Amino acid sequence: MSRPIFTFAALSAMMFIAYDPATASQPQGKPLRAGIIGLDTSHALAFTEVLNAANPAPQFAGVRVVAAFPGGSDDIPDSRDRVEGFTTKIRALGVEIVDSIDALLPKVDVVLLESVDGRPHLQQVIPVLNAKKPVFIDKPVAGSLADAVEIYRLAKENGVPCFSSSALRFSSGIASMRNDELVGAVLGCEARSPCMLEPHHPDLFWYGIHGVETLFTIMGPGCDRVTRVNTDGTELVVGTWKDGRIGTFRGTRSGPHGYGAMVYGSKAASPSGGFEGYQPLVAEIVKFFKTGKSPVSAEETLEIYAFMEAADESRRQDGGSVELKTVLERAQKSRR
Repeated sequence: MSRPIFTFAALSAMMFIAYDPATASQPQGKPLRAGIIGLDTSHALAFTEVLNAANPAPQFAGVRVVAAFPGGSDDIPDSRDRVEGFTTKIRALGVEIVDSIDALLPKVDVVLLESVDGRPHLQQVIPVLNAKKPVFIDKPVAGSLADAVEIYRLAKENGVPCFSSSALRFSSGIASMRNDELVGAVLGCEARSPCMLEPHHPDLFWYGIHGVETLFTIMGPGCDRVTRVNTDGTELVVGTWKDGRIGTFRGTRSGPHGYGAMVYGSKAASPSGGFEGYQPLVAEIVKFFKTGKSPVSAEETLEIYAFMEAADESRRQDGGSVELKTVLERAQKSRR
């Protein structure tokens, strides 16, 4: 039997999943035991340092990393060349290193899927979802839009809370712009971030995700179509929202790199803040693990990845306009 093709509206309900934190395997009065899949990124170390601090701040208390599976991808130097170093540092923080995901799961209550390579995320998360472990999936959520759609479908099917985001979303100077009283209603936004490429991933998935997530944090979902212009050093993606607003992402590979946005509102135009570190994201992850409620809807997350996939399609069409619903439907059909 073929699977239904979900609209963005239907996908918006995916994270409203029946989950009772009281039924999790957290021992009474003890922290949730967190496991990490993928020790090939600085995020794994940074998150562990915050969660396993001797006296964590209240917003980080209640979750502790106890075990990790290193993983790694031999065909990506940024993965292959960093696994050993991060594994050594994370082991020194009191984390048990195991040799498989199957060995990890019985030891933990919740999972941080941190593999820097998005391609194996679908296969890595399947046993996590089958084991009913709430999971945070670091960016990119997957190595393709089709895999991203499948991950969220399986999370819903298994009744497991699932959440993915770039840290930029929760930096206070970015998160506050959607409802800033001085700026007023957001009429448009120009977001920016570095946009280094990785040949095994769609162009914007690897690093452009930071700026695209910033754009959607400020504009909200509802993008209808995109066009893209790119050169060796720069990406420019123009999104037209269904209500007529325009938001752009500018990705840089030359010159100074930075994060942030210029926001155009009904009352004023204002620059946003920039990257404020990983702690705001970790605080949201802790809250998510304790409540089972994702701070970002499945709808918005998948729209972000459809935006980036549509940008790739626009490049293949020499800058043609591409509807997000077209690439989303194609991704869903590929999984039928």
